[in-house]
Amino acid sequence: MKVNVEVDCSPEEARRFLGLPDVTRANEVYVDALAKAMQGVGSVDQMQDLAKQMAPMGQFGLKLFQQLMEGGAAMAMSKPGAPKPEDR
Repeated sequence: MKVNVEVDCSPEEARRFLGLPDVTRANEVYVDALAKAMQGVGSVDQMQDLAKQMAPMGQFGLKLFQQLMEGGAAMAMSKPGAPKPEDR
């Protein structure tokens, strides 16, 4: 037996229902800081320097983050009752 439930709600309502924290203010601060930093960038070299400051571990840090996200997704998919990619 297969049951599908469709919920029509806003992202804000979904966040509250799932008990996730409201990160709106933190996101606004981050975007403002990034926009201010980008205003002074006039060349590719300056852009690379900015990227190094924002991600001090560089390529390694991004790969590590990617592996963390992939590992979390794999764990979520391996839980009993979790939908498999082919079920979606």
